[in-house]
Amino acid sequence: MKPLADCRLYAFVDTLCLHGRALQKVTEQLCDGGADLIQLRAKQSSLTEIRGMAENVLPITQAAGVGLVINDHLSLAQELRADFCHLGQEDFFGSGCTHVSQLSNLNATPRIGLSTHAPEQAQRALVAGADYLAIGPIYATDSKPTAKPATLDYVRWAAANVSIPWFAIGGINLQNLEQVIAAGARRI
Repeated sequence: MKPLADCRLYAFVDTLCLHGRALQKVTEQLCDGGADLIQLRAKQSSLTEIRGMAENVLPITQAAGVGLVINDHLSLAQELRADFCHLGQEDFFGSGCTHVSQLSNLNATPRIGLSTHAPEQAQRALVAGADYLAIGPIYATDSKPTAKPATLDYVRWAAANVSIPWFAIGGINLQNLEQVIAAGARRI
């Protein structure tokens, strides 16, 4: 796998967006298409179901040299020795954590990414020792229909203030990609 600092394309396999396509096939296509990291996102699935999905896609990502990110479930990411675990503000800070070092135990600890939606959250995540930040959603997105877009202003702020790897996320497509890059994003 590439070093995190060299990763540019962070893709998602969201079970709500598969529309009948096979999870493994979509994962292969994302790997072939140049994804550096792939997050497994299955908000409406049980932990047992997510474990089965992760066990099916992990060999694909490993063979392609692509990092697997488990969304929301640190214990599962540890158990499977996934490369990363991504946590939302409520999952991390809402559970009483203030620093990623509090997440380590005897098991392997994956690197931690934190979602942020505003500069204050990004600053808090930086102090908490996150390995990377998700900046967004930049635009409205079907995967988080109630989330208010953070806008390109947040991308400009992150470009000027965040020194660790960060990824602009949410509603980014070929029609608006150039605007996101022009605002300072180097990772999508």
